Amino acid sequence: MPENVPEIPTRLLVHALVREDGTVDAGELYTVAGALGMSDQQVRLCIKRLVTEGRFTHEGRGRKALLHATADVTGSLVPEVEYVRYAYAQDHGQAPWDGVWHLFAFAVPESARAARDALRDTLVGLGAAAVQGGLYVSANPIGEHVEAQARHLGILDALTTFTSDDLRIGDRRDATDLAAGLWPLDEIAGRYDTLAALARARLGQLDGATTTTGADQLTIAVELAAQFTRAMEPDPLLPPQLLPRPWAGAHARDLAARCWARLLEHQASTGSDEHPRLRLFSLYADAIRPAPGPAAR
Repeated sequence: MPENVPEIPTRLLVHALVREDGTVDAGELYTVAGALGMSDQQVRLCIKRLVTEGRFTHEGRGRKALLHATADVTGSLVPEVEYVRYAYAQDHGQAPWDGVWHLFAFAVPESARAARDALRDTLVGLGAAAVQGGLYVSANPIGEHVEAQARHLGILDALTTFTSDDLRIGDRRDATDLAAGLWPLDEIAGRYDTLAALARARLGQLDGATTTTGADQLTIAVELAAQFTRAMEPDPLLPPQLLPRPWAGAHARDLAARCWARLLEHQASTGSDEHPRLRLFSLYADAIRPAPGPAAR
């Protein structure tokens, strides 16, 4: 594995290996876990916890066992599909910025602290940055989602929204300078550099080998999905006009898409009713297709 790639939680691995029929083959699970440096004991304990929690049922023993997911547990394996598509649309020049900043101000009393915290978390989750206490800004038109959450929380009257094409913070008014001051771009780029290193190494592995085993492909898919999510989830998806050039995110996403395309080719040729492909592959097949749309997540 390339250096600095974080370890993958065992629970995420089990979720990643859920096939389209809702099952997890224990033999595949133990094999991929071993390739990722996990012990059999880790896997056994994780399976036991998941069964106790009611997320899976268990049939058989050891490597011949079959797990059955009781619900769709794959949602955490890839960021919101439309969010990922929007990122690729930006990379391909299909979502240009109109120069408008979207601002959100709120003053919620301490008696409604939980609602205030939830609204703040929603803003940050949608990629907004804090300008000062109770004032947040986004370069993307997220107002519809923010207002819907404020209404749901019962604090819509405490929310003020407005737009501006003349945002200034102190002496800063240049859009790229503002973005650099408001968002931790170096940290975001660093996570994408890690994703790029992994995708480049695995793409070389897929292109350089005459054959790759099913276990190799599954291992690569799990690694790639985990690091892609780690890189994408904290990304506010700023318009390319506000980012350093070249931007690490666009480069890493391109390498990741190429790696997924190769994996999907292998899966398309090996999938069958007896051995259905992973839900993970379907999720990414949908997600990496660029399509302009709102920056929802």
